[in-house]
Amino acid sequence: MRIGVYPGTFDPMTLGHIDVIGRAALLFDRLVIGVAESAAKAPLLTLADRLDLARQETAPIATATGTPIEVRPMTGLMVAFAHACGARAVVRGLRGTADFDYEYQMAGMNRTLAPGLDTVFLMASPGRQTISSTLVRQVAQLGGDFSAFVPEATLARLRACLRAGIGPLKEPAPTVAPSRDSQGVADNDA
Repeated sequence: MRIGVYPGTFDPMTLGHIDVIGRAALLFDRLVIGVAESAAKAPLLTLADRLDLARQETAPIATATGTPIEVRPMTGLMVAFAHACGARAVVRGLRGTADFDYEYQMAGMNRTLAPGLDTVFLMASPGRQTISSTLVRQVAQLGGDFSAFVPEATLARLRACLRAGIGPLKEPAPTVAPSRDSQGVADNDA
């Protein structure tokens, strides 16, 4: 059985991730999504939320492709996780050359640590190449419209977190225009 692992923090899961997962599901008999705890990155969503959303967002892909997709929490070395899953390959999505430089080094390190583990690089589809979780988080935190970058369940969860002010995902402070004196000069113009 060909088993692939697609690791990441998925904070949040984006349409770029969904694109890669959909195509990776066609390459393997089983795909395991490893959701990293990643406390060092100060995630926006809890690990439980990210696991739940990954399961919701990947279920239609599993149904459409006929490939079982399992979502599991991941801690420690990715190569140990891949080994525990019985995977022969790790899937990595690439948006451009900057991603490739980093991923090339990581693939070499992984290959040294686990000689039987290959890395499969999948280029993001052209319409998805500019999407990153980091940018989605920033847009969300600054009050911008991020609906074009994330799948439906993720969009709903992020909006609910914004409304509730949960965790680091809070409504942005309103922008205050500088006050003007009687002659129309702004306080910060002086």
